Amino acid sequence: MKTFTLDEAQSLLPVLESLLKRALEGKQAAEKVESSLAALAQKIYLAGGMRVDVARVTALRAEMETHLQRVRETVAEIDAIGVQVKDLDSGLLDFPCRIDDEVVLLCWRLGESAIEHWHTVEAGFKGRQPVDERFRRRSNNRPN
Repeated sequence: MKTFTLDEAQSLLPVLESLLKRALEGKQAAEKVESSLAALAQKIYLAGGMRVDVARVTALRAEMETHLQRVRETVAEIDAIGVQVKDLDSGLLDFPCRIDDEVVLLCWRLGESAIEHWHTVEAGFKGRQPVDERFRRRSNNRPN
């Protein structure tokens, strides 16, 4: 598992923010198409059946799949960097970090200006604590 110093994780934020926004846009676009398809299904149900433009429905399904594929690829790209996507909707990311011979997670959420929290693997987001001097020392003294 790749681990990051605070400085390394912080330096990735602009790229990760862009990737998260791309994934969120794709998810929202897919949800919009899905909503259109659900509304059509409801209309068909309530009408007891009706003629459907099959080509249009097929195109909508393909469009939705294209959006979802973009989301999957973007999340995979974030994962390949070594960063964990914990909640796409809120843009919550965790960066594994080794402190005091333990792997903990630096925690950042879309909209935050910097990484200012961490938590243990077990505690999760609810156990977030402020980044302290141990993380800053680790960043400044990490061997190349």
